[in-house]
Amino acid sequence: LSWNEAPLPAVFPPVRLEINDSEGHPSSSHQTLKGTSKWATSLENLLEDPEGVKRFREFLKKEFSEENVLFWLACEEFKKTQGKKQMQEKAKEIYMTFLSSKASSQVNVEGQSRLNETILETPHPLMFQKLQDQIFNLMKYDSYSRFLKSEIFLNHKKSEEQEENSPEAQTAAKRASRIYNT
Repeated sequence: LSWNEAPLPAVFPPVRLEINDSEGHPSSSHQTLKGTSKWATSLENLLEDPEGVKRFREFLKKEFSEENVLFWLACEEFKKTQGKKQMQEKAKEIYMTFLSSKASSQVNVEGQSRLNETILETPHPLMFQKLQDQIFNLMKYDSYSRFLKSEIFLNHKKSEEQEENSPEAQTAAKRASRIYNT
């Protein structure tokens, strides 16, 4: 069985606790994770945040592996492509940029040699999925953990914390607590 054919383990639905105000509405004092806190929970969360992608790219550029996230992003964009002609053009662009032996930003993936230009004639949205998954796992188990320890991440986290602890943020928090504690 390959990873996508394996049966899914039985899981319990997540329990969601909600804090409500006196009128039964969800309390705005209930904070959801954002910024660096959210990025630190998973690579998926990092890649969903444009600012997270920007910082991760900055980090990968310093590690000379920015092509990995660029390839992953290109594949995500490719999946949304409509029309055979547009798909052919984008598939060829991805192939020439990341997968060809002459690629300007070649990614290191297994099975790359089996991909040749003939597959570009009949593109489909998931044609790069296995290669994209390889790159995702490479980032997840290699560069992502280093990113979380990097100066780029830690400095961004520090500046977020300073913003949260600024007098303006504290004044807003006090106003909110007065509203909900009356």
